[in-house]
Amino acid sequence: MFDWIKNRNKEYPEFWKIYSSKFEKRTSRFVVLRVEKTGLNPHKDVILTFGAVGVENNAIVVNDSFEVVLLQYKYLHENGLSNEFIIESKQPKLGESEALQAFVEYIENAILVGHRIHFDVEIINEALYRLGCSRLKNEALDIEIMYQKLNDSGDRSFSIDDLCKIYKVAKSDRISAAEDAYTIALLFLKLKSRLGLN
Repeated sequence: MFDWIKNRNKEYPEFWKIYSSKFEKRTSRFVVLRVEKTGLNPHKDVILTFGAVGVENNAIVVNDSFEVVLLQYKYLHENGLSNEFIIESKQPKLGESEALQAFVEYIENAILVGHRIHFDVEIINEALYRLGCSRLKNEALDIEIMYQKLNDSGDRSFSIDDLCKIYKVAKSDRISAAEDAYTIALLFLKLKSRLGLN
């Protein structure tokens, strides 16, 4: 109870207040998300890149996209990892706090879609806590769970490659978070149609 009172009286950053106000009305916009990270532990690992694309009216909106590389030099140096990817990348580069703010401003109140998206949401939430924010408020859909429900195969796991083979979706040879997001968006539209979701 005391945590609730403390959080209720907490002064959040301005961008978080604006983001929170977006949830007063429902949205028809989906944001398909791919997060590249150093691992799956939200308390130890960090986000390296965001890739996202918008989906509305059963279509991918190519000009509604987001991609950024996060400058995580400190983490990479402390863990003896190479920062060659960050240096070589041609994508926009931002520090973690700037990238998270830009990401939150981009997604607004959209429904998030991803593959095993709970890992992405947890690491984003952990990074948001470091900025003095709360948890993401967006609903989230997972394409793997959608496929499991459609085929009554809840005990089996399916990678993005598995789902691409099943639905005959070609994957790009050049792997980036944005291209993965686009591939996930194609799979999402197929699953959404088969499940009869609006």
